[in-house]
Amino acid sequence: MYKGSFVALITPFSNGGVDEKAFQSFVDWQVKQGTDGLIPCGTTGESPTLTTAEHMRVTDLCIEVADGRVPVMAGAGSNSTAEAVELARHAEKAGAGSVLVVTPYYNKPTQEGLYRHFKAVNDAVGIPIFIYNIPGRSVVDMSVETFKRLFELPNIVGVKDATADLARPLIYTHELGPDFCQMSGEDATAIPYLAAGGHGCISVTANIAPALCAQQHAAWAAGNVARAMEIQQMLIPVHQAMFCEGSPGPVKYAAGLMGLSSDEMRLPACEIADSSKIVVESAIRALGLID
Repeated sequence: MYKGSFVALITPFSNGGVDEKAFQSFVDWQVKQGTDGLIPCGTTGESPTLTTAEHMRVTDLCIEVADGRVPVMAGAGSNSTAEAVELARHAEKAGAGSVLVVTPYYNKPTQEGLYRHFKAVNDAVGIPIFIYNIPGRSVVDMSVETFKRLFELPNIVGVKDATADLARPLIYTHELGPDFCQMSGEDATAIPYLAAGGHGCISVTANIAPALCAQQHAAWAAGNVARAMEIQQMLIPVHQAMFCEGSPGPVKYAAGLMGLSSDEMRLPACEIADSSKIVVESAIRALGLID
């Protein structure tokens, strides 16, 4: 059962290629800041524009630096089932503790198609699989009934829930039981999600404020609700700034201002607007992340 603050890692680029040195330095910093788990090659890591070889390489680099200090949940999603299987198999071979597989985007599969997609990944590997349910990007929403069918399979263990629907964790617990691991995919509702029965958060903001994100989950786990809410209130302006444009544009710009990595992205993602830069800079400066 995963708990706490997991970071959906950015992928630093330099002159069009993956900046391996910057990425590994960034991953090591995340661990030292207290992040509970690492997720390379997710949406925030610009996985749709990574080649298969780059995707696998970034996963390898993350696992190498993590060196068993924290869990690695490797992104292995694709709208091609065959590619998702290939990426999941590679992640398992590389030493990932689990994989995160998104609901296939653009294809708009039926619930039966979703079931067969995830069953194919389940049948191909022997490590835990988290279902990434994000209707806003994939245009499909997995039903509770499909979750129940998939949870009967041996390797399907949980969800990254990016619906922002705070009834979901209550429903999932009622229908699937307490052993179904629920990770919020929405920073702004991290604490309410925990209150509704969730176990942690897969965070964009943790890229730039890993210590605070980890501290709020630690406070919650210790029963210090007041402190957890205090940190959540501190982070809210940053959460909002990180989504003033499509992610990962804002968080990459913030990471650039903080000297953590380049803000370079790959098309069709591009540099955020000047008005958005002001929002991002103001938010991270107010939190003390830059002078």
